[in-house]
Amino acid sequence: MTEYQKKLISTLSPTERATLKKLSTPIKIQDFLDHFPENFAPIGDPIQNPSQVLATKKAHCIEGAVLAAAALAYHGKQPLLIDLRSAAYDLDHVIAPFQQNGYWGAISKTNYPVLRWRDPVYKTVRELCMSYFHEYFWPLNDRNGGRKTMLEYSKPFSLTAYHPKKWWSGGDLDWLGERLDTVPHYPALPKDQEKFLRKANKIEIKAAGLMEWPEPRAKKKRK
Repeated sequence: MTEYQKKLISTLSPTERATLKKLSTPIKIQDFLDHFPENFAPIGDPIQNPSQVLATKKAHCIEGAVLAAAALAYHGKQPLLIDLRSAAYDLDHVIAPFQQNGYWGAISKTNYPVLRWRDPVYKTVRELCMSYFHEYFWPLNDRNGGRKTMLEYSKPFSLTAYHPKKWWSGGDLDWLGERLDTVPHYPALPKDQEKFLRKANKIEIKAAGLMEWPEPRAKKKRK
């Protein structure tokens, strides 16, 4: 058992330990998150920590990613996060990457049919992140409708930079969202390639608008 595992386990309540103990593989973690309804908190509301997510049983992307990273850490894996940075009119997305047999995959919480789980078939972090590029477009019928919006992806960031008490149950995680913004990011494509991008067509936009969990009322969409 790693020292970080010991720190995390000592931070958890008995019920929380029992929950994470069951989430022993990335697939089990993803299936667990998929059963959580979307957290439709307005943009700007505090980001829930993992203990709160387990209590409220709802999450949006960064909340799900941190819980996924925690489950990986519980089983001795690196608790990593990657920020996918979008155009200013869209929203960033956060995933929890993992490695199996030298290949990268990702756990992802989203309410939409895009930007989801990735099987561990990608040889590099860039390959993994670029697998989201085609699906990352603005899904509304306005002047930006169908435009590809993924601009950058971050270097994997490890939660081991902090004691688990800081991010498991120590208040909201707004500070962590801000920290991810400061992690080195790499361009998804050179500027001179943007002119060759094709917009998503009507059927792609329609499909991207499907929601797994019904939205209670109109709000700015999260990924």
